[in-house]
Amino acid sequence: MPVYFNNTVNYGALSDALKAFPITNARLAAAPGFQTANSFPYPGTLPAVSANGTTNGIVWAVENSSPAVLPAFDATSLQELYNSNQAANGRDHFGSANKFITPMIVNGKVYVGVPNGVAVFGLIQ
Repeated sequence: MPVYFNNTVNYGALSDALKAFPITNARLAAAPGFQTANSFPYPGTLPAVSANGTTNGIVWAVENSSPAVLPAFDATSLQELYNSNQAANGRDHFGSANKFITPMIVNGKVYVGVPNGVAVFGLIQ
C-alpha cells in the first residue's frame, strides 16, 4: 500500500527499497525520484507519513525482521533520520515484527502493532 505526501507517492514493494515516485501533471513518474538505501524483506513495507502540514515530513516504515526495525526517513529525500536499532543496549527494540503493519502517528508518538501488543515511540522526557 503506498502513501501520498506533497505530490509524491512512497511505495515499498516485496524485498525492495522504499521508493518515492513524484507526481507531475497528474501523472506518476515511471522511475523513482528517491529510494532508501536498505530494502524491506517479505512482505515489503506499508509506510505512513507524519508532518506539520506540508513541511517536516517523515516517512515511517516497519521492517519485518527479528528484531523488527522502525526506520524514519526524510520525506523529501528518503534519507534515514532514525531507526529503532540505533539506541544503545537495544533500548528501542520491540521484538519480532508482524506482517502488513502500518505505523500510526498520533500526537507526536508512533504506534506499531506487534504480535503481543503495541510498541510506542516518542521523545524521551
